[in-house]
Amino acid sequence: MKINRTSPGRTELAAGVAQKKIERADDSKKGAATKNEHVHLSTLSSGARTSDASASIVDAAKVAEIKQAISEGRFKVNSDVVADRLLETVKELIQNKRST
Repeated sequence: MKINRTSPGRTELAAGVAQKKIERADDSKKGAATKNEHVHLSTLSSGARTSDASASIVDAAKVAEIKQAISEGRFKVNSDVVADRLLETVKELIQNKRST
């Protein structure tokens, strides 16, 4: 077994790395061109988009107020409330999953 005592210079290393990047880019382009990608929106998501109820879920004035408080450093997070609401949400999700 012969060991080459010379190490490649920076130019050769950079050229090798650049070539590998080009090869990977070519491979990803080929893969992207052959894939058939489809998106399916359920009737539930379509209904949520057009529903007037979805528009009332977000209170734009409240969001603006919270953004302002955050930017001014006045917004305080009540970790007890966050934890309680998170637990409530998880309980609801578990109950909904059991009923389906």
